[in-house]
Formats: sequence, structure tokens, C-alpha cells
Amino acid sequence: MEEWFVCSECGSDDVEVIKERGRELTLRCNECGNVWHVTLPKLVKVPLIVSKHERSFKTFAELPEGEEIAIGDVVETEDDEVRVTGIELEGEKRVERGTIGEIKTLWGESLTFPKVIGVTIYLPHGETQSYRVKVGRDEEFVVGEVLEVGGRTVKIEKIKTETKMLRHGRATANEITRIIGRPIRAKARRQLELYRGYQKEKMA
Repeated sequence: MEEWFVCSECGSDDVEVIKERGRELTLRCNECGNVWHVTLPKLVKVPLIVSKHERSFKTFAELPEGEEIAIGDVVETEDDEVRVTGIELEGEKRVERGTIGEIKTLWGESLTFPKVIGVTIYLPHGETQSYRVKVGRDEEFVVGEVLEVGGRTVKIEKIKTETKMLRHGRATANEITRIIGRPIRAKARRQLELYRGYQKEKMA
């Protein structure tokens, strides 16, 4: 049962499809017996470019005509869930949100592929060392936390997200773009796995 099938009489979501003809559905509420008809919106194939870090793939998403899509929304393809990161209308106009039927192309990030974030370590004498690590998308990081990255023990000083730089507090990996820290002598809370590149991850 779809979430939007709610009885117009009693508000129950215990709704059954008793007849289906194309996009025309006949529904019955199993609570009060109310019967009514709905017409599902026409599905439109929207071109979608899915990023899996250094690789991008062309596919499409079938979305209801007239529905509004905004950056940050999640859409589904046949084999993936994708977070929208870009929307293009006719004339290569980039927008924050758009309506299905007017959108020319969507860009997005695969949510089934590991989240890869950058780690920058400030070393003595003005030197830096950078890594890319893969982590669970719901994994949380806290400023002040001690990690092991590339054989170094590092204390997080700042966390850069898609919208701001954190010098205090925490964030989930799904919104983090980079972790910045310095090496210290301490026991690491956890070890982060280095990202080996799309092809190697796919073969693993």
C-alpha cells in the first residue's frame, strides 16, 4: 500500500486496491468500507547522471509529472537510491528546485555506494598529508575525536560539511566533505579505511 492512500472519510491508512486499470485505481477502506477512485500521475523518464565519486553514470528516474523536486531529495532508479545534487532546466539553467516535466537533467550521488570523505592532516613545518577514506553514511564524527588514518593518529580539529565549517560539535558522514586534524600521541577511538578507487571497490 502506498503512503498517500488514506481514506477520505475516516483517515485510516488501511486501504486496499480493489481494481486497477492503467493509472485509474479503485480503493476501499478496510476500516469504514468507503470506496473511491484515484488517478495516478503520469510517470516521466527524467535523465539522471549518478556520481560514484570519480565515476559518473547516465541513467534515468521515473517520476510523477508535476511533482516538485529539490536539491537534497532522494529519487529511486531500478537499482539505486540517489540524492539529488543538481537540477537543470532547458537552456542549461541550474536551479535549486524544479517541476517534473520541466526538468531536463538531474544530477545525483549514489546512496548505495560508500560515502568517501577527504581527510587533511596538518604536519609539522607547514606540511600536509591528505587521504580519502570510505565510511558508513550514517557514521558520526565529532570535533575533538581521535582517529587512525593512514597509520597516523589524528585529532579532529574541524569538520567541513556541504554547508559550513564546524569547529565544535558533530556531523554525520553523509553531510561531511572533509575532516581536518593534527597528529597526536594518543589512543585512536577507531581506524578509518582508505578508499582505493571506484574500480577496486567494485571488484572487492
